[in-house]
Amino acid sequence: MLVIPAIDLREGRCVRLVEGRLDAETVYSDDPVAMAAAWQAQGARWLHVVDLDGAFAGKPKNLEVIREIICSVQIPVQVGGGIREMGAIEELLALGAGRVILGTVAIYRPELVQEACRRFGERVLVGIDARDGKVAIEGWGVTAQKDALELALEMKKIGVSRIVFTDIWRDGKLVGPNLQAIADLARASGLKIIASGGVSTLEDIVAVKGLAPLGVEAVIVGKALYAGTVTLAQALAAAAGQEA
Repeated sequence: MLVIPAIDLREGRCVRLVEGRLDAETVYSDDPVAMAAAWQAQGARWLHVVDLDGAFAGKPKNLEVIREIICSVQIPVQVGGGIREMGAIEELLALGAGRVILGTVAIYRPELVQEACRRFGERVLVGIDARDGKVAIEGWGVTAQKDALELALEMKKIGVSRIVFTDIWRDGKLVGPNLQAIADLARASGLKIIASGGVSTLEDIVAVKGLAPLGVEAVIVGKALYAGTVTLAQALAAAAGQEA
């Protein structure tokens, strides 16, 4: 199972939010490019970059920093946040992003997701961010009247093969992932799942790894790495079933 470090960008800096709230921000680095290089040096095989400004604005806002991150590492980078037009998808992939993550458009413009999947295949992911089982969009500021599983099945039907699933109530809070929700979604959808939100301990990593037979292939780790409750080396070892 992959362990993917997260780099959340706001105003060019590497930050973490709690439950996606701008009033609950912690700045961890003024140099996200150096942070990306550090995660690569520590053994990361993918990076997860989110343009938080883009998520709230509805279009990418940190493209230059994203470009610098992609150019500074040799490992692939998946990018999300405010990607709601085909032009933005094309631009990010042209910059060298390994994958793009679509969120809000999956609700408002599923035909765009379908076309993107047709053109770019598995380089297109859908992020499903859930609050009490309902999908949250537009930087998590709006809750849609659609269940996470319902959206996952709709996306599968139009060509999506992999989703990033986040439990918003747990994001940035170091309270452990919502294992039941992850397992239920993986089992019922048959999609490849990248789990996100709440990882705080090595036991959490091991627990998510236990869901691999259901299709959970990776876990995104953010605050736990920045707050030091786990190291990337420990997380990678746990995901591989080894001692750090």
